[in-house]
Amino acid sequence: MKPVYIINGFLESGKTEFICYTLAQPYFQIKGKTLLIVCEEGENEYDEKLLAKSRTIMEVIEEEEEFNTSHLIELEKKYKPERIIIEYNGMWNFKNMKLPWHWNVEQQITTIDASTFPMYFTNMKSLLAEMLRKSEMIIFNRCDNIEDLSVYKRNVKAINPGADIIFEDSQGEVNQIFEDDLPYNLNDPIIELDNEGYGIWYLDTMENLDRYVGKTIQFVGMVLKPDDFPKGYFIPGRMAMTCCAEDMAFLGYACEYDKAANLTEKQWVKVTAKVAKEYFADYRGEGPVLKAISVEQTRPPKEEVISFM
Repeated sequence: MKPVYIINGFLESGKTEFICYTLAQPYFQIKGKTLLIVCEEGENEYDEKLLAKSRTIMEVIEEEEEFNTSHLIELEKKYKPERIIIEYNGMWNFKNMKLPWHWNVEQQITTIDASTFPMYFTNMKSLLAEMLRKSEMIIFNRCDNIEDLSVYKRNVKAINPGADIIFEDSQGEVNQIFEDDLPYNLNDPIIELDNEGYGIWYLDTMENLDRYVGKTIQFVGMVLKPDDFPKGYFIPGRMAMTCCAEDMAFLGYACEYDKAANLTEKQWVKVTAKVAKEYFADYRGEGPVLKAISVEQTRPPKEEVISFM
């Protein structure tokens, strides 16, 4: 079977940039030739030196009628490649694609220009859906200044629930936690945080505090009482390992509790609290402050240290 990689998307969606990046990676410097079939030539061109270095031969197919099994087999016989990359034309209906029987699609990736996605989704939804339906990975690039990427994700997930979706801006991949990825329900009367939930909640609160303001949370944490902390406050939290055993940090936010003086350092407690957004001196500005509803002594969890590895 001949391995085939399909990269599709509308014109100027970043297909060529993605393929060039892939060809330039050390892991792609493998034996044998690569046949690159380009069905749409945009503003970005392939560098001849890159093609030579990666032992890639480029063939252009300009007309949809020419993209047929007979022509594809001719190209295979002519170049005898080890693998084939197809940069498919976004305006050709993907469901009409026919490949030789012995060509096996190893991976299909769709690239999308996030700045034009609403237009294509509104006006060419059926054509877009055919691209997305069998794609294992969907890359949204040019995500700068787009406020609610979660809408884009929901639109794509409705078409292809199993796809991996990546968002990128000019700085690289966007590390955003979306509401539908959270391991808990924000609409629950009490949001119960287990080990995984606590770590995600802590990180998400840094970026999306407004999601949690007014919500009630519950978790098991260790008591931290800094010497310079104001009266009536403590920090409930968890120790976390972010990459290795030497890289440990205590993750917690200030908690207002009228009986904080009765708590002891490193005591384990079950905290139920409402999340507020307030000025706090240690934050040097506004941040999450927990308003304790109850603080009960409890046993340490089986796994005292949570991990982000």
